Amino acid sequence: MKLIADENQLKWIYERLAAEIIERNKGMENCALVGIRTRGVYIAEKLKDLFKEKYGVDIPKGILDITLYRDDLSISTHYPELKSTEIDFSVDDKNIILVDDVLYTGRTVRAALDAIMDLGRPKTIQLCVLVDRGHRELPIQADYVGKRIQTSKKERIHVKVKEYDGKDEIYISENVKLK
Repeated sequence: MKLIADENQLKWIYERLAAEIIERNKGMENCALVGIRTRGVYIAEKLKDLFKEKYGVDIPKGILDITLYRDDLSISTHYPELKSTEIDFSVDDKNIILVDDVLYTGRTVRAALDAIMDLGRPKTIQLCVLVDRGHRELPIQADYVGKRIQTSKKERIHVKVKEYDGKDEIYISENVKLK
C-alpha cells in the first residue's frame, strides 16, 4: 500500500474544495450538500463545517443511500444492506452539491442522480469528489475534485475518514484481483 495523502494534506484538500464551491456558488444561497453513503456523508460534513467556520455560511446537509438504485443488484451475490436516506429539506429548485469519496466508473453517481431526481427537481446538481481515479464507464465528470490519481484497473483507492475509520488518509493498493 502506498500513502497518497495524510491527515494534513487532506485538511488542505478539504479547504481548497470548500473555497472552490463557495466561489462558484457565490454565497451558497439556495445550496445544499448531499453525501452519498458511506464516506461521502463524512466528507460532506467536513465541508459543511468549513463553510460555517471559514465563511459563516450554514447550509443544509442530507444523506443519500443509493443501494436500491444500483445497476448491479441483480448480479450481486450478497444481499445489500439498506440504510436510510435522510434529506429533511426539499431538493426542488436547490443547487445540490453531491459528495462522494471516489469517482471511478460513474455508476455510483448515476445511481445517486436517479435517487435525487426521485425526491424532486433540483435547479442544479454539482458533483464533488475527494478522488477521481479515472476509468469512467459512463459520461460523468466531477465539478470539484480533491485529487486526481491515475490508476490501473488492478489498483484500488482507499479513502479513510476519521469519523468512520479512525483516521483521515488516502492510499492506493495494487493487489486487487480483476473479475
